[in-house]
Amino acid sequence: MSTENEGNAVPPAPSAPPVPVASPAASPQDPAPDATPTAQLPPVPPGTPGTPEQGPTPAAQAQEGPSDGHQPPAGYPDPAPAGYPAPASAGYPGAAPDGSWPAPATPAYGDGGPGGPGGSGTVWGASYQQPAPKPRSGRGGLVAAVLVAALVAGGLGGGLGYTLAKDNDNNGSTTVSASDNSASQVKRAPGTIAGVAARALPSTVTIEAESTSGEGGTGTGFVFDKQGHIVTNNHVVADAVDGGKLTATFPNGKKYDAEIVGHAQGYDVAVIKLKDAPSDLKPLTLGDSDKVAVGDETIAIGAPFGLSNTVTTGIISAKNRPVASSDGSSSSKASYMSALQTDASINPGNSGGPLLDASGAVIGINSAIQSSGSGGFGSGQSGSIGLGFAIPINQAKYVAQQLIKTGKPVYAKIGASVSLEDSTGGAKITDQGAGGAAAVESGGPADKAGLKPGDVITKLDDNVIDSGPTLIGEIWTHKPGDKVTITYTRGGQEHTVDLTLGSRAGDN
Repeated sequence: MSTENEGNAVPPAPSAPPVPVASPAASPQDPAPDATPTAQLPPVPPGTPGTPEQGPTPAAQAQEGPSDGHQPPAGYPDPAPAGYPAPASAGYPGAAPDGSWPAPATPAYGDGGPGGPGGSGTVWGASYQQPAPKPRSGRGGLVAAVLVAALVAGGLGGGLGYTLAKDNDNNGSTTVSASDNSASQVKRAPGTIAGVAARALPSTVTIEAESTSGEGGTGTGFVFDKQGHIVTNNHVVADAVDGGKLTATFPNGKKYDAEIVGHAQGYDVAVIKLKDAPSDLKPLTLGDSDKVAVGDETIAIGAPFGLSNTVTTGIISAKNRPVASSDGSSSSKASYMSALQTDASINPGNSGGPLLDASGAVIGINSAIQSSGSGGFGSGQSGSIGLGFAIPINQAKYVAQQLIKTGKPVYAKIGASVSLEDSTGGAKITDQGAGGAAAVESGGPADKAGLKPGDVITKLDDNVIDSGPTLIGEIWTHKPGDKVTITYTRGGQEHTVDLTLGSRAGDN
């Protein structure tokens, strides 16, 4: 499936509210056009891998990129060949290969990361591009429109209620209303959605990232520790990487300047730190994404289309979805994940926000959504269709700790280049590596295990491998030094071998 990057501006709200209908029986106004997923992934440039939010096959769109035919080594994101779906991270438009491999999604950067209007495919669910010239104007306009709609609805409802009450009085019936005091005393158990949201919201932030040229967008993040570290998506802060500006705003309205501690493009994870962080920060509890089961309840928090502190719910729809995403730029490399799929509503601006379980523990980072096409809010930006993807928190936690410790990501690798072309037969080791290098790194894990060019890897441990991107996503769920079992075919014969994963530091 393909995913798209978020980042499209929301059109300004109407200058005046709609005129109320004459009576409660009046017909409702025509509905707005259907909105497509949060962010559509841009087509992956020829030579660039594909991606998230996972499963369905999106329309593939070719993106510009290297065309030398070389493939990156397994475990490292590199441009995929022409025809391969671009990675999908909330908000990133891109095409994905046919079959179970989701096409890249336009990343939905919580900060309105780079990337144009999303195309069909998986979208980065957390990023949202603010309207020019000032990001707040678009969000404020949308909020105003929502408030106007609420007021109009309230007026109609109130009029109707009064009429009914009057009629009832005439007929001698009596109505009973709850007092303000009793309403305010309603107790909500800690395990309810309201209880979970009340505890988690104070530890989530809306992130605004702005480049030196003034471009940027809005995304989401959550408190990782008491030292002021905030975890989010790489695509959310991408605009501010080279000297830009970052701010993080809490639900209570307090805003802090922030700086990037480290970012991992391949994992699509980033850590920022609040400047002059308050002493009463409450980190969210981290769950165990390995123990998540299909059907478990989920709660997502974010800033869809700039509407901060929004809570949505759903379930875990699937696990281990191979997702590739990118911001759509010619210089961007793909991000890969073996994602958690959820039907909780995720839209541009949700990127980087926490996906919680029923107890309120973080089980993932919302990153991408599947897009069915352009449209929505009049800007070509898609909305949720119930196919969202999140980076498992077990992986994100490891990456965040590495970034805080060294400022650079560390990737596990097998030391072999694999084809990124659409396939259902497995991950084929190419005849030649990137830039003319050997396809199998001399002395690397694959070499020591006896793997050779032409071998087709079909399993990693008990996980079926149907393509190169799937293999990369699975490798990156492990840490360097982990021992894995590789099943591969050579000359029609199946073989199994154990190997110890190597490591690579940095995105380059």
